[in-house]
Amino acid sequence: MRAADRSLPRSPDAMGRLGGGANTRRWEGVAWPGALLSRVAGMALLDGSVVIVTGAGRGIGRGEAIELAREGARVVVNELDAEAGRSVVDEIAAAGGEAVLDTGDCSEESTAQGLVQSALDTWGRLDALVNNAGILRDRTVAKMSADEWDAVIKVHLRGHFLPTHFACGHWKETGTGGRIVCTASTSGILGNFGQANYGAAKAGIAAFSTIVAMEMARYGVRCNAIAPAARTRMTESAYGAFKDLSADDEGESFDFWHPDNVAPLVAYLCSDAAGTISGKVFGVQGDAVELYQPFTSAAFIQNHDTRWTPEGIAARAHELFEASGINPEVENMMAKLRFTMTERAEL
Repeated sequence: MRAADRSLPRSPDAMGRLGGGANTRRWEGVAWPGALLSRVAGMALLDGSVVIVTGAGRGIGRGEAIELAREGARVVVNELDAEAGRSVVDEIAAAGGEAVLDTGDCSEESTAQGLVQSALDTWGRLDALVNNAGILRDRTVAKMSADEWDAVIKVHLRGHFLPTHFACGHWKETGTGGRIVCTASTSGILGNFGQANYGAAKAGIAAFSTIVAMEMARYGVRCNAIAPAARTRMTESAYGAFKDLSADDEGESFDFWHPDNVAPLVAYLCSDAAGTISGKVFGVQGDAVELYQPFTSAAFIQNHDTRWTPEGIAARAHELFEASGINPEVENMMAKLRFTMTERAEL
């Protein structure tokens, strides 16, 4: 299952702890050892690693679990649907990999703690956590029920917090360091009509990932988030038919929206090859990987060391929009995506 011709060696030390040297390249403070920049036959990117993947029975999570195993990781497959989860475990095993199944709800404390313990009991270590589990309950805010709000917030936010909490506790106690990949969405970082619950959860996950990265840096833990776009059961129910961005390459059609296209970035972020990259949000779809810039101040006005009045702000608020070039009216930010699954109209 391991693809030796497309793999990188697993470093014995976390990248952030590697010192300089003749064989080390640097970019903006990030150390990139030359050994990790070359491909070494017979070794895979995650050889010997142990990784937990939540929501790994279908779609993006399934692709992540299989890709991680292909790169040499041993995988704890967490999936509520036992049949779907078992299928992934069996597929990994049939290809020569190692995986175990957990069918608990990762948004429940006992399951989250059990995932970490399962990795330790089975293989004696934990190297990375991929928080992927999620659900949709789409409805406009005026029609959405409290139950629909709570269900989505629980699975996404609590389902990210609890596995991360127990994994970080382990890494803090042992000092071994680790890597976390969280699953945000453009529905959260940009906003999407009809997804107030999902978008709020995903925006929270992006912030959560950044904060975890800051809090756990001293313990050698790197945490990043992805905002993937792919054809899954969830997105098909939300968007229907997809725009065809596939391309024919020497007679072979590339399925741009296939969920497995997300997995290589996740495997990379789970590996030492990702170096000290942490606290970032990446877009990923098809053959494209993007880096998102966090919220930053685009313009400001001041009132000459005097407290503002509402009237004073009203007289000068236009300066903020003129200086920044930002439209003061509501916008459909999803219509500005570089890669979009559907045609999106302006509001």
